[in-house]
Amino acid sequence: MMPFHTIKKLIACIGAGLMLTASATGYAADTGVGDTTITLGMSAPFSGPNGAYGKEMKEGALAYFAQLNASGGINGRKVELVALDDGYETEKTVANTRKLINEQKVFALMAFYGSSPTTEAMKVFSEAKVPLIGTISGAGSLRSPVNRYMFHLRASYADETEAIVNHLVGLGITSIAVFYQNDGFGKSGLDGVTATLAHHKLKPVAVGSIERNSLEVGPAVTQIAKASPQAVIMATLYKPSAEFIRQMRKAGQMPQFSTLSPIGADLLVGELGAKEAHGIGISQVMPYPWNDILPVVKEYQKALQASAKHSNYSYYGIEGYINAKLVSEALKRAGKDPSRDKLVSILEGGSIDVGGYRVTYTPSNHNGSRFVDLTVLGRDGRVLH
Repeated sequence: MMPFHTIKKLIACIGAGLMLTASATGYAADTGVGDTTITLGMSAPFSGPNGAYGKEMKEGALAYFAQLNASGGINGRKVELVALDDGYETEKTVANTRKLINEQKVFALMAFYGSSPTTEAMKVFSEAKVPLIGTISGAGSLRSPVNRYMFHLRASYADETEAIVNHLVGLGITSIAVFYQNDGFGKSGLDGVTATLAHHKLKPVAVGSIERNSLEVGPAVTQIAKASPQAVIMATLYKPSAEFIRQMRKAGQMPQFSTLSPIGADLLVGELGAKEAHGIGISQVMPYPWNDILPVVKEYQKALQASAKHSNYSYYGIEGYINAKLVSEALKRAGKDPSRDKLVSILEGGSIDVGGYRVTYTPSNHNGSRFVDLTVLGRDGRVLH
């Protein structure tokens, strides 16, 4: 018969084994959290006509993570960001999402770019129950109904277009046309303009569209120029917007051009030149990145200088920085044993102030912020607000 002390040892060993198994099983559900690292994933364009957007976002995010890791990381773990290029193509974004979850084994996703690509990727990360925090899109289709695993950092296109239309109508401008990109982003912008104009008992005097990643603006110019509008609201990105403005002016049209935040003010000025860009109105959904009134702006400027060795501040750059800080603040609150469910609950549990920019989620609202700032491009190409 086995001695009693041997039986006790055997029971202790079995118990320890069961605890190890339970621990391993627990961690299997929370892939991406190691002893010393937390791995996050990002898909955005780093190449193609819109590659500059993704590069600025990634640079801002990496500037924050470099600063964070240098000061000890999150509860002793350093953050690693795996960023994959999707060229603003829907199929690549879906493939990247699968790769980040299944091969790179990320804990969570952040800073996905584009309405249509994110709409398709949503099916993949929702099924895998991997949260996406920060979507570079204001499309209503991504916001309603609420997706438990997707959290928006910026205001919606409806918020932006409402601010632009109300401002123009307030100036006495009632003849307003729309130039939009024929996808989730552009259609959301068109819907927002149409809805706000309806409140003023108005409707667009003309509408023209362009396909994503195209510069074929001719048909839209012809369509919109016929109406000779006082203003054109553009729900398009910087290259087609610049080409549209050039061709409208060649056609003798001089409306007030206004556009939404995804355009990237610095990129539009780079494409058009300061003189041609002068007077264009742009709605913004992030804090003004060129002064340091808000603590988060001061932090971003300092971090970018240290990490990227330059001071080319931008709205996309500060959005990447704020996105990284939001994820990190939520992870800190999740404690030493973070889980994806815990991360979702913490985000839904109230407000997170990242330094003067406040983000608030609830289980029934993942919109985060309704902050919109109206800006205009000055004579020297600088953004004035």
